Amino acid sequence: MNVGLMAHDSKKKLMQNFCIAYRGILSKHNLYATGTTGRLIEEVTNLNIKKFLSGRLGGEQQLGAQIEHNVIDLMIFLRDPLTSRTEELELNQIIKLCDSNSIPLATNLATAEVLIKSLERGELEWRDAYK
Repeated sequence: MNVGLMAHDSKKKLMQNFCIAYRGILSKHNLYATGTTGRLIEEVTNLNIKKFLSGRLGGEQQLGAQIEHNVIDLMIFLRDPLTSRTEELELNQIIKLCDSNSIPLATNLATAEVLIKSLERGELEWRDAYK
């Protein structure tokens, strides 16, 4: 399965820790991330990640295009609820694209853990049929 990973600046360390904790599961899947988030994850996990540009330089749009073309099967976007208005717009676009393509989306750690455990158990295999 193809897993998308994004994190606001204040959540990047949390994303690193999440990926360390679930490295075994994530290593069995194709990972996609915006540039900085992907680099930071790679540094601590040695996972192979397809990195796009940094979010503010167009990486959000690149990852969004993968979502729009139904390439991504699961999206984890750890967001800061106290984010700026500009960053809120990017989140809304990701939510819209995920909703349009029935792609499971986590925006916080609790939901990310539920989805990653579902991924491990094979409960997202329906995505293959959906494509």
